[in-house]
Amino acid sequence: MNLLSVEGIAKRFGERILFADVTFGLEQGQKMALVAKNGEGKTTLLEMLSGDVMPDSGNVVWRNGISIGYLRQDNPFNEFNTVKEVLYGSDNDFVRALNSYEFAIENPMDDDAMQKALNLMDASKAWDYEAKIDKLLSIFGMDSLGKNQPIDLLSGGQKKRIALIKLIVDEPDVFILDEPTNHLDISMIEWLEEYLAGPNISLFLVTHDRYFLSRVCNQILELDGGLGHRYTGDYEYFIEKKAEREENLTAEIGKAKNLYRKEIEWMRRMPKARATKAKSREDRFYDTEKKAKQRINKDEMQLSIKSERLGSKILELHHVKKSFDTLKIVDDFNYTFKKGDKIGIAGKNGVGKTTFLNLVMGLEEVDSGKIITGETVQFGYYTQKGIQPSEDKRIIDVVKDIAEIIPLEKGRKITASQLLEKFLFPPKQQYTYVSKLSGGEKKRLYLLTILMSNPNFLILDEPTNDLDIKTIQILEDFLREFPGCLMIVSHDRAFMDNLADHIFYFKGEGQIKDYNKSYSEIIEIQKAEGGNAASPKAVQAPKEVEKKTDNYTEKLSYNERREFNKLEKEIAKLEVKKTELTEKMNEATADAETLMNSSQEIGTVIEDIEAKELRWLELSERA
Repeated sequence: MNLLSVEGIAKRFGERILFADVTFGLEQGQKMALVAKNGEGKTTLLEMLSGDVMPDSGNVVWRNGISIGYLRQDNPFNEFNTVKEVLYGSDNDFVRALNSYEFAIENPMDDDAMQKALNLMDASKAWDYEAKIDKLLSIFGMDSLGKNQPIDLLSGGQKKRIALIKLIVDEPDVFILDEPTNHLDISMIEWLEEYLAGPNISLFLVTHDRYFLSRVCNQILELDGGLGHRYTGDYEYFIEKKAEREENLTAEIGKAKNLYRKEIEWMRRMPKARATKAKSREDRFYDTEKKAKQRINKDEMQLSIKSERLGSKILELHHVKKSFDTLKIVDDFNYTFKKGDKIGIAGKNGVGKTTFLNLVMGLEEVDSGKIITGETVQFGYYTQKGIQPSEDKRIIDVVKDIAEIIPLEKGRKITASQLLEKFLFPPKQQYTYVSKLSGGEKKRLYLLTILMSNPNFLILDEPTNDLDIKTIQILEDFLREFPGCLMIVSHDRAFMDNLADHIFYFKGEGQIKDYNKSYSEIIEIQKAEGGNAASPKAVQAPKEVEKKTDNYTEKLSYNERREFNKLEKEIAKLEVKKTELTEKMNEATADAETLMNSSQEIGTVIEDIEAKELRWLELSERA
């Protein structure tokens, strides 16, 4: 069944043509990814599909009655709303039943209100609706967040996750997603992959995550030079067919150039007055001329900034500890960096990866221990916040404020304007304002300013967010050959697999393990040790069940239901702790005191597990 028909859409801003005559469709169950360079109109096209932006020409036609869910990069929530008001804000039977139930809880003497509320909860299956929201909050690491928390106090990443949860709960007929994996850790990304890959999900998305794209999408729409090209297959298929298309186009342009040289002589010889037959040949000449002058856009970012030589002493961390109140970030960590170290930093959101980078940079003070930096080390620190120039500043001035002449390798020099060209900011664009740049273009400009300092130790915190796939691949090539040291925080599995020689994995509670393995291998290890995340099936709508007629006194109270939903997660955490303690006891180097302490602790953990499992069984029977 056809859900979407897009016919000949075009969009331009002033003299700049984003795209022209783009045509495609979306069938039920199809999952299409939009691929293009930064600044070529990806977000603009998504906004056209959502109805926020109108095309200059062409039509976007949705099937009647289709519901659309749009995840933006920046979600414009009402700053006065709470988390609960955002998640439960839909005007539907579920929300009305939950509101009635909450009113009855607050008025326990009104038996009629409670009975009516429970009847509504049963009839609309609102118990499942609330459980679904709580499950999603847990999956996306938001369960510790109070539902009455003002949305305005959340971080950008938390707001993005709340918007994603809201979208999944609403179950639209079509998902439109703009960079859905930004601000998600690996367990969240893999859960989302499995959910979106479901056969009933119809999807149109923009993502820079190549693994995510390959595992979820079966259609790819490429915007290239203002034109749309559609491919049926995964990302690897797209790469292969794109190369074939460009090769065929190059051959066609070559033939057209040869024919054009012959035809232009005929045009010069022919008199002004031409017969009908000659006029037909003249028309063909202009068609040939157009094809001969066609250009395949091969412009690529060029990274060739000079880096200073590193001395023998680079960076040493000795017994480093850092906590915030009871939250341990780093607990007695030691490492001495060697020349050419390329280290990935991984772990769930909130375990302190960015804080660790700030400790290295001296932006945070250690609680104890030492961090010693060599005299020759020149850091280049790429943060998640990105560049913060005034929005009314021109691009060229941002670079000139740092330096007007930039040294390159082998004694060569380059002007600020020439450097901007190497980073795909042509002379005409260099005098536009920063506010006019796309998110990816701002990140590319920020990367340029970092590399201008000639660093020999690069620290990159989520550098791939908002960059297009081609730019990420060029950045990978540069970093692979980078002679200095490198530390990367990223949830981009392909990026980490291609660059990191080993991984500092943040396990929580200040524990950091140095794995001499690839990121993908570590992900599988963590799955085996800690169990998989909840299956997406757990938040799918349940099948029709026989309606129960039990008296409301036999049901769970509101607080009991919340307790029931949390017990499963608490039991899973205790099982992980039990496994860790067992491993510690089995270590050959453990002394008698450690064994005694571990033995006592594991006994307490087992008691907690048994108590919680008993309570879970008790509540499950009543639920």
